[in-house]
Amino acid sequence: MKTIAVTGGSGKLGSALIKELIQEGYSVVSLDTQRSDELRCKQIKVDLNDFGQVVSALHGADAVIHLAAIPAPLGYTYPYIFANNVVSGYNILEAASLLNIRKVVVGSSESSYGFAWAPTPFSPDYLPVDEEHPQQPQECYGLSKIVNELTGAMFDRRNGMQVVSLRFSMITKPEDYKHLSIRKPEAYKNIFWSYIDIRDAVSACIASLKVEDRGAICLNITSSDTLSDLPTTQLIEQFYPDVKDLRDTFPERTAIVSNREAQRVLGWKPQHSWADTIN
Repeated sequence: MKTIAVTGGSGKLGSALIKELIQEGYSVVSLDTQRSDELRCKQIKVDLNDFGQVVSALHGADAVIHLAAIPAPLGYTYPYIFANNVVSGYNILEAASLLNIRKVVVGSSESSYGFAWAPTPFSPDYLPVDEEHPQQPQECYGLSKIVNELTGAMFDRRNGMQVVSLRFSMITKPEDYKHLSIRKPEAYKNIFWSYIDIRDAVSACIASLKVEDRGAICLNITSSDTLSDLPTTQLIEQFYPDVKDLRDTFPERTAIVSNREAQRVLGWKPQHSWADTIN
């Protein structure tokens, strides 16, 4: 596995990932609608909604990391967001199947559970939120991520393609932390105070490339602590007192979105916390 195609290579996570892949000795091709002056790899401008362009752009790749998407139900009409994210995801997987590319990593989202963008807020069935928790989105973005995960499972059934869908929490850079509302817990209630440092998001992507014989799997990629200076038990009691099914203990600032399965499957563990930068 020498050549990795990264869609959305000019984006925040994509560009950081490409730099690390190059550091590790991979040959990388960035597929995006625009070129970046920061990337030191081959770049192809491609419309991922055009299947022919996708097949041509992926030719010669050994694996794909698909990060390109409209990243929130904002800025575009809802039908456009849904169609763009779903069709581009399908095209990547169909093209990979046609070209006999056996490994695809897909950027999914914690938003697929439905809490982050819900017009009508609701509480989780239980805590911590793990990969078995029902996905109940009320909007187009979360739904598009579920469809992409299901599409990955279909290609695994079809030809045994390994598709690892990573349900990222809010991706943050070290320089972001000083601007975040750490001491205003109400600001992050709908995302359960979950986040992932961009360096840990990058390492999760690379770990997903290296794992073998996993079929189609979905994993929470989130920090092990909360984006709050309050104890987790206090956050739950104050903001989610109706959730009575607590399936773990939450000492200190333990995260309430679980990354335990990602640690087990990928041999990966988040190494960075906002507290390392601010405190």
